[in-house]
Amino acid sequence: MKKQLFLLLAALPLFAAAQQPADWANYGRYAEANARLEKAPEVVFMGNSITDGWDDAHPEFFSDNNYACRGISGQVTSQMLCRFRADVINLHPKAVVILAGTNDLALNNGPIAMEHIVENIVSMAELARAAGIKPILCSVLPAGKYPWRPEVEDVAGKIRTLNAQVKAWADANDVCWVDYHAVMDAGDGSMRSELTRDGVHPTRQGYDVMEQILVPVLDAAK
Repeated sequence: MKKQLFLLLAALPLFAAAQQPADWANYGRYAEANARLEKAPEVVFMGNSITDGWDDAHPEFFSDNNYACRGISGQVTSQMLCRFRADVINLHPKAVVILAGTNDLALNNGPIAMEHIVENIVSMAELARAAGIKPILCSVLPAGKYPWRPEVEDVAGKIRTLNAQVKAWADANDVCWVDYHAVMDAGDGSMRSELTRDGVHPTRQGYDVMEQILVPVLDAAK
């Protein structure tokens, strides 16, 4: 009996460690970078892997303009909304570029209704406005399928629907809307092959096209 009790007590620290909640929103990803900032960034880019890869593909776009990339690969809008204060509001930028929603459609965090994806994006925009930060909402990039989630059907149609609903809210609320989709669409809802490496994520050329569309909006926001 004493031996069993000893083994149970010895296992308690391991059990407690296993019960520690995961950093679901991944606050830790940018915690150190946020703490190191010596001045407020002009613009914060909030998003998923498409944003996450942007400063890798073109780091000078961020460093030369005092932009901060806060994209995290794989994230859905619920996770972005959760960390929005830590990774956007608390940095006090003039504007935030929000590119989100494709991973929700890909069911990365399980099923979610279209209306709730829109609500999450709208909530980020409203939080930004309340903090005196100009929100800039971006269309989800075109895609014909998700290579990591082949069971998701009508990807192109779902993306068009999400974009239309977010754009309608942006137009009705005088929020900037940036339409990457129209320029990057191959015509069938997939992305132009020369702009993507896997049908979802842009190449450097793809990011160049996105910058050409976005930069005039950012210049107007400064």
